[in-house]
Amino acid sequence: MRKSTAPAGRYAFAALLLANLFLAFGPWMVRMADVGPVASAFWRLSLAIPLLLLFARWQSPAAFRPGWSVGITVVLGGLFFAADLAAWHYGIVRTKMANATLFGNSSTILFAAYGFIAARALPRPGQAAALVLAVVGAVLLLGSSYELSPKHFIGDLFAILAGFFYALYLIAVDRARKVMAPMPVLALSTIAGAVPLLLFAVFLGERVVPGDWTPVLLLSLGSQVLGQGFLVYSMGHLSPVVVGVGLLSQPAVAATIGWFAYGERLSLADAAGALLICLALFLIRLPERRLATGEAEPHLGSDRSVP
Repeated sequence: MRKSTAPAGRYAFAALLLANLFLAFGPWMVRMADVGPVASAFWRLSLAIPLLLLFARWQSPAAFRPGWSVGITVVLGGLFFAADLAAWHYGIVRTKMANATLFGNSSTILFAAYGFIAARALPRPGQAAALVLAVVGAVLLLGSSYELSPKHFIGDLFAILAGFFYALYLIAVDRARKVMAPMPVLALSTIAGAVPLLLFAVFLGERVVPGDWTPVLLLSLGSQVLGQGFLVYSMGHLSPVVVGVGLLSQPAVAATIGWFAYGERLSLADAAGALLICLALFLIRLPERRLATGEAEPHLGSDRSVP
């Protein structure tokens, strides 16, 4: 008997929010790790591989026999993700956390634009409003701690570069998810990205083996297994513009982390920014509810064959 895909799609938006909750803890773990920034990116991927392979085999036994075009897309996505992590982790330790978060989230606009180009359609008024509100909210949240200065210039450039590579990774995953289940996509892209990161960390002369494994273990489990796992799953059911707006919830979580972990007080602008992001998530969710509760959507095709 054929299984219904409605329940899976119904939880996609919640999975997107959970993804950003876990991903927002990543920069904190990178700062706490006692290895180099690129080395921490390597451990984020490599430590996750056994779990992701196990989940992928459980979800789809035939997952590792994709067609050539899909396989190349997933591998390219993994390489783009490796480039994103290397650039972003390098930038995180060379600029302010707010700068890195703001510039790194430039992928949101690029990925949303890709969605409209791929659909050959202009954004609906509600979509455009939600995207603008989310961007303004993120700027307000980070505005009090954001700072342009020559001291942060190199780190800012790497954060912008990371946003570009992350957008390319999201596009590759979006295309692969049309024909593959989430865990195989994530497992294969993670494997493709791990080795280049190790080689680059060694080339830079970074410390690779940690003395304290706790930060890199939490980084791998939280950001890669759970964060990327929920994100890749949700991308099979939600449009790029919804995913893009959802990604901008990370600054709100990051501000909360700063409040609890470092005693950084939230200003009125911070509260207004968080409120705008919440409003954007509400607006962008409304048009998607009909799709998430059972009607067909192009991205659902891959999950219909998953046992």
